[in-house]
Amino acid sequence: MAKTDLIGGSLWEQYSEKVTERMNHPAFMGELTEEDAAAKGAELVIADYGADSCGDAVRLYWLVDPKTGKILDAKYKSFGCGTAIASSDVMAEMCIGKTVDEAARITNLDVEKALRDSPDQPAVPPQKMHCSVLAYDVIKKAASVYKNVDMSVFEDEEIVCECAQVSLSTIKEVIKLNDLKTVEEITQYTKAGAFCKSCIRPGGHENRKFYLVDILADTRAEMEKERLNTAAAKKSFLELTLIQKHKEVEKVIEQYVRPILNNDGGSVEVMDMKEEGGKTIVYIRYLGACMGCAASTTGTFEVIRNTLKQKVDDSIEVQLV
Repeated sequence: MAKTDLIGGSLWEQYSEKVTERMNHPAFMGELTEEDAAAKGAELVIADYGADSCGDAVRLYWLVDPKTGKILDAKYKSFGCGTAIASSDVMAEMCIGKTVDEAARITNLDVEKALRDSPDQPAVPPQKMHCSVLAYDVIKKAASVYKNVDMSVFEDEEIVCECAQVSLSTIKEVIKLNDLKTVEEITQYTKAGAFCKSCIRPGGHENRKFYLVDILADTRAEMEKERLNTAAAKKSFLELTLIQKHKEVEKVIEQYVRPILNNDGGSVEVMDMKEEGGKTIVYIRYLGACMGCAASTTGTFEVIRNTLKQKVDDSIEVQLV
């Protein structure tokens, strides 16, 4: 029977063949017992997690080697829709062979991508992305049970977009660094709001603590306040000597730019500065992995340029040497 015969055409066709296969023939559904654990000299871990937004729930079983922390086997029971079953099935498979700490780093996007038929085609419709989040959450629950710690230990910070696992601080930082003015730009830079869209504004299929429209408005207001405070608190940048300007630029690069580049093995240095036609031209050179990188003349360059304009003075122009 064709997909279009089952569920009104286009919606059904948004599910990958892998999702359909896992729905109909799950390979890791079941349970593990103390007897199973004893047979392998392992510790049995059982974790339950449910999603208030949709009522789905999953129970995850692990057999963990107490000496290495490696997950020897994994099974699950899913109390939810077919997508939740498919996501839970591939999630359980992905856990096997990893240590508990490694498994805790599996994200919902890892689960969703494992269910894709092709790398560039989503496995499920946007409104079903939360099912992969359920699989992501139950892993962290199991890790917290095994380590006897609170689940919050594995949550780095406040998550705004559950589908793409984008945090509040990331969204605010990206808005500020790139001077973003629309929600569409936030989605373009971070993928927040690209899937189920519930985090964009109130009225989606589930309530959220934070919404992109509000974060954008609040962050833009913070940026304007910072700009006014900076202008009022310090001497005009144009009135500084060239040496003083160099110190201001270097301070901002050290605080806001180098940490980002260092994460990818790169860096940047200020080679020279000069004043010309009311502008301060900053000449920079990339170091390490940034040298020759395709993004060095596009995205990375724009981040540096926008950061200096926002954090130091709008009169700054940046040139590569």
